[in-house]
Amino acid sequence: MGIYLSNPKTEKSSEDGENSRLRFGLSSMQGWRATMEDAHAAIPDLDACTSFFGVYDGHGGKVVAKFCAKYLHQQVKKNEAYAAGDIGTSVQKAYLRMDEMMRGQRGWRELAILGDRLNKFTGMIEGLIWSPKSSDANDQADDWAFEEGPHSDFSGPTSGCTACVAIIRNNKLIVANAGDSRCVISRKGQAHSLSRDHKPDLEIERDRILKAGGFIHAGRVNGSLNLARAIGDMEFKQNKFLPAEKQIITANPDVTTVDLCDDDEFIVIACDGIWDCMSNQQLVDFIHEQLQSENKLSLVVERVLDNCLAPSTSGGEGCDNMTMILVQLKKDIQSNSSVEEQTSPATATVTTKPDSTKSKEGDESN
Repeated sequence: MGIYLSNPKTEKSSEDGENSRLRFGLSSMQGWRATMEDAHAAIPDLDACTSFFGVYDGHGGKVVAKFCAKYLHQQVKKNEAYAAGDIGTSVQKAYLRMDEMMRGQRGWRELAILGDRLNKFTGMIEGLIWSPKSSDANDQADDWAFEEGPHSDFSGPTSGCTACVAIIRNNKLIVANAGDSRCVISRKGQAHSLSRDHKPDLEIERDRILKAGGFIHAGRVNGSLNLARAIGDMEFKQNKFLPAEKQIITANPDVTTVDLCDDDEFIVIACDGIWDCMSNQQLVDFIHEQLQSENKLSLVVERVLDNCLAPSTSGGEGCDNMTMILVQLKKDIQSNSSVEEQTSPATATVTTKPDSTKSKEGDESN
């Protein structure tokens, strides 16, 4: 069940913000885990009409989650589909682009900078004996120019992260998910799941894993990872005869688009450390109750984290890192009489029925 501390770290990193369309609060807490491997991004003004929120739950280390928090939203905005208004395609391409960017000398160098102290130290020593010879290395990060160097053949990190992203543009909500973090919307007090947990026992995931040459043992991919989709984890993406979407583990997200309406109250994006402890509906009900007495959203989120924290490590649930973003929609969104959900053709349908199912699967590697 992972390495636990003798006492949980309950200090929280919290933030609040708003614009004319929405307000948000977020918080993250290390909890019982020996290290903090979550990361997040909250950009209320990605452009004049677009907001971006993402939760990245690392496993095997924090570096891939931090990489995604730094670069994924940049790649969403950079993709040519974004300018054309196709947010779903741009975010899907951005997920796959993360794996590409983490390879080679440039990828190794960026991961070393974002890594733990040992990796940073190693990177500094490397920097003393080697530096990029090409002037391209000074280009903007989005250009991601190729670099020659001692790590040019770096195949990418063996650690990884889940990624659940919610993008709000005008009255559209676009949700992308790879892994078992989750996005839920509260509509008239009812919880509607906008993502699907990518576990190896799902038929569509199992079929891909087996066709790519992998296996499932004790509910884990190759007996190791309790997830079927993630960014990073490059050891599961080595089949040169298959595209990225068909590897044993894929970063390819489910992408869902929903028309927002005046009945929509708030959106929650959270890692599985939250969903292991509360069902979708339980969390929505808890937030509604807290909002009756607390206006500051980050404090509401902090209360969720405290509520989920286990009193001991004996049970497993409530012992994970926890990160959650709460986005409250302001009521000037154009009214829509029906719920319209569109899922990208390459992915399976995500249910929008009120959801009260509690996740019972702990993930010691996540």
